[in-house]
Amino acid sequence: QVQLVESGGGLVQPGGSLRLSCAASGSILRYYAIGWFRQAPGKEREGVGRISSSGGSTVYADSVKGRFTISRDNAKNTVYLQMTSLKPEDTAVYYCAARSPASAIVYNWKSEREYQDWGQGTQVTVSS
Repeated sequence: QVQLVESGGGLVQPGGSLRLSCAASGSILRYYAIGWFRQAPGKEREGVGRISSSGGSTVYADSVKGRFTISRDNAKNTVYLQMTSLKPEDTAVYYCAARSPASAIVYNWKSEREYQDWGQGTQVTVSS
């Protein structure tokens, strides 16, 4: 089991940038694939992107492709979500989630059920 804590959220103007962090404790993060999700008011939680345990593979939702980048520093036990060209529709609570290394290799990265451990979330508000 791994404990996750997100940070870096806040208020930003449209077109601005933010970098979210997902710090892990309780286990070695490099064994875990990490997904980023978000939930806007009145909407279901949706997958934003995922990074493999090694960092060699990333995948993104179409809505953020080209604007968001996921990276990881396994030495620091931290995964990052760099968000650029932010839009008001990016406003949401952002969560990171860890997928157990014992899980199947092939999975639907957008499904919340594929991840076992979750952070508490950090609010991102994009508004002028």
